[in-house]
Amino acid sequence: MSVHPRFTGGIFEIEPLSEYLKQHHCLTHTFTLKGHTGRRADMLRANREDWYRQAGNELEELAQSGQGVHIIGFSMGALIASHLAVRYKSLVKSLTLLAAPVFPLNPAEIIKTLGSFSMLKNYVSKFGSTPVHANREFGRIVRESFDLYPQIEAPTLIVQGTSDHLVKTKSAAYLKRHIGSSDKEILLIERSGHLLCYCEEKDKVLGEVLQFIRSAASN
Repeated sequence: MSVHPRFTGGIFEIEPLSEYLKQHHCLTHTFTLKGHTGRRADMLRANREDWYRQAGNELEELAQSGQGVHIIGFSMGALIASHLAVRYKSLVKSLTLLAAPVFPLNPAEIIKTLGSFSMLKNYVSKFGSTPVHANREFGRIVRESFDLYPQIEAPTLIVQGTSDHLVKTKSAAYLKRHIGSSDKEILLIERSGHLLCYCEEKDKVLGEVLQFIRSAASN
């Protein structure tokens, strides 16, 4: 089970899901993408090829157990997970995309949707501390992913919050239309922001993800 964090984020953002799956006897594995240490200098030395390669290495290591891998990707990690689902078709048994930024909001739109001064301060700080080069790499991942969606064959669960201040809600519908798999589902979480694993309906999110994985594993 491979779980990926979002751009400039950390594994704490998906910890509730990881812990929930462990409690239900799933082998889970999380890792920090290169450069995602919170230090600007580290991010300057990382690029999308590093992230693709690192994620692929992690998947290959998990696959040595002889069992299929169920990939869960959050935010930018969902795009990287899509990349893996195409590159490692024979190993990936299911794909779960949490808040996939197919159509991310721009900074001006984000500021309009933020609900508190503390959130605004946090995002202004993050935008200011993230190197331009890293933002460009993220943009390239977004654009490159459009060619990948039709090639995805694994069963896919798409989870999107309807109040996400970083990802446009129409991203979920786009994925449902364009992902190549014949087995795909959408779960829209009302009033949820970007951090799906911490929203008011997080229990629903965690339960639906587990049920989807179990269903895919049994087929």
